[in-house]
Amino acid sequence: MNPIKLDEIDQKILDILIDNTRTPFTEISKRLLISAGTVHVRVKKMEDQGIIRGSSLNLDYVLLGYSFIAYVGIFLEKTHKTNEVLSNLEKIPYVTVAHITTGKFNIFCKVRAKTTKHAKDIIFMIDDIPGVSRTETMISLEESINDKRRLMHRIFNDL
Repeated sequence: MNPIKLDEIDQKILDILIDNTRTPFTEISKRLLISAGTVHVRVKKMEDQGIIRGSSLNLDYVLLGYSFIAYVGIFLEKTHKTNEVLSNLEKIPYVTVAHITTGKFNIFCKVRAKTTKHAKDIIFMIDDIPGVSRTETMISLEESINDKRRLMHRIFNDL
């Protein structure tokens, strides 16, 4: 599949929206010296092409009381249990990301918790899922890089 072509205006619009998905089209149009209608049409085009898939909020989990982050590698008893285990992981709201992986783990998850005790309880919930043989946990001391913009600019340079 060939990558979709984006011109400089599309790239600038995406750049602004990555910073804040709630930026009004009128503000984007003023910053880029184009009409709000042009912004609307271009965003709609990128949505229709699947480049933009919804929008999201960036929450400050520390302010919400969920400052503890752990990464949990899951070993499965049998790989054919993957979908069943993923369905059960979806029932645990503290599991915020799950990847099917190659290498050491069958599934790799990100968990958000209030405290170490809370994290331990969540990890025990994961261990109790049928089909999970064992887990390995790594604690995040700090999220040092979380930057979508650098990759986006690299993609733009490659286009």
